[in-house]
Amino acid sequence: MSWLWQQHDQGPIDTMMDYRHLFGPVPSRRFGRSLGVDLTPYKTCSFDCIFCQLGRTTNKTVARREYVPTGEVIDELGDWLKSGSSADYITLSGSGEPTLHSGFGDILEFIRGTGTVPAVLLTNGTMFYLPEVRNAAVLANVVKVSLSAWDQLSFEQINRPDGALTLEGVVEGIRSFRSEFTGKLWVEVFFVQKTNTARADASGIADLVKTIGPDRVHINTAVRPASEQCVVSVPRKDLKELTALFDPPAEVIAEFSSGISKFTEATESDILAMLQRRPCTMEQIGQVFAMHRNEVSKYVGKLTREGRIQKQTRGENTYYMGSLETDCLLKP
Repeated sequence: MSWLWQQHDQGPIDTMMDYRHLFGPVPSRRFGRSLGVDLTPYKTCSFDCIFCQLGRTTNKTVARREYVPTGEVIDELGDWLKSGSSADYITLSGSGEPTLHSGFGDILEFIRGTGTVPAVLLTNGTMFYLPEVRNAAVLANVVKVSLSAWDQLSFEQINRPDGALTLEGVVEGIRSFRSEFTGKLWVEVFFVQKTNTARADASGIADLVKTIGPDRVHINTAVRPASEQCVVSVPRKDLKELTALFDPPAEVIAEFSSGISKFTEATESDILAMLQRRPCTMEQIGQVFAMHRNEVSKYVGKLTREGRIQKQTRGENTYYMGSLETDCLLKP
């Protein structure tokens, strides 16, 4: 299920469409209102990053196949476009690594062929060593790749990749893609306090990024609940100090403002009201509001940063609840 925000003569109204592979549009710090396209089952990825907002990888793999029917995804996109819905971008992202899907190029070709909403590919770049993946990815308007390690050891500690992958091979694949791609290539570097923020380590990452030659560099940190509780966010002032290491100079991704629409504010309030009355996991929040986990993590992350909710671990589950500042009665 996916909530859609549509414009009509009488003003905005909420509608809910039943889609299996689309979610949002969701607020994005880079792409405004972004319609997500989920091409893999949760959580199928070539990485198991310590900072991932979706939790631990349950199917770590580099096997490419049609994880969900390509035709179904294209049909849903066609229906969404015909409905008159709007977004700033259509983004291939979701519950894992989208380039593991063997038909992601067909989906990008369909989006591009409509000529209405630009297509974005969010990828870790691990499959770019394959010519067929690079040939498909060039159909995107914007490709954002991630790079947060400076050598093989840090790569294994931070990204916890599939055993077939090496940092050298991944970076070389991204370089090859850069030489073939005429669209916008962005690199995101994710910093974790006391993990890759030392000057020498950050400089090593910056040196690798420079060899890729991206159009833009974004630096980010944990603003949403991460896979591992040991992940600590980096203060904004420290991130700003790291921007000068990069070429081109990096940008600290600004936090998304909840004021982008009345719909976003209402959803935030609804989630907060529920958590003030009953602690819930992210999965439970998603079930109640018919949201993809990516959507839930954005709202939960913002409410947590603002101190309006707090998290508590009970056994293997993490629950979110109204914070003491909201004058809620918290019960275990």
